[in-house]
Amino acid sequence: MHNFSFEIPFRLPSLNEYIDKCRNNRYGGAKYKKDIEMEIMRVLPKCQIECQVWFDFVWYEQTKRRDKDNVAFAKKYILDAIQRSGMIPNDNNQFVLGFSDRFVYGEGDKVKVIVKEMSDADKR
Repeated sequence: MHNFSFEIPFRLPSLNEYIDKCRNNRYGGAKYKKDIEMEIMRVLPKCQIECQVWFDFVWYEQTKRRDKDNVAFAKKYILDAIQRSGMIPNDNNQFVLGFSDRFVYGEGDKVKVIVKEMSDADKR
């Protein structure tokens, strides 16, 4: 099994922020999401993964103001950016086995993503 990680060195929008964009403009949510994905793609490692993967997300939040489920919603942006970049062929169940979330407070705003390539033996 091959593991690697990368960091997104900025705070990603929460679900509430995305909903606000959708409410304010008919097309605002789609453009907002696309812009966020483009920013994420700038920090993705250049690689291609053809096997199934597991993602561990470590969410760094400077404060505890945002609810965990609102923060972790941002994995949607990350997984879509990973797919759009060509790192994985698709972010569906055929390629993404699952993910976990962990939260760290008081150390700034960023996301660490640990990618674990899964072999058949790892899936048991």
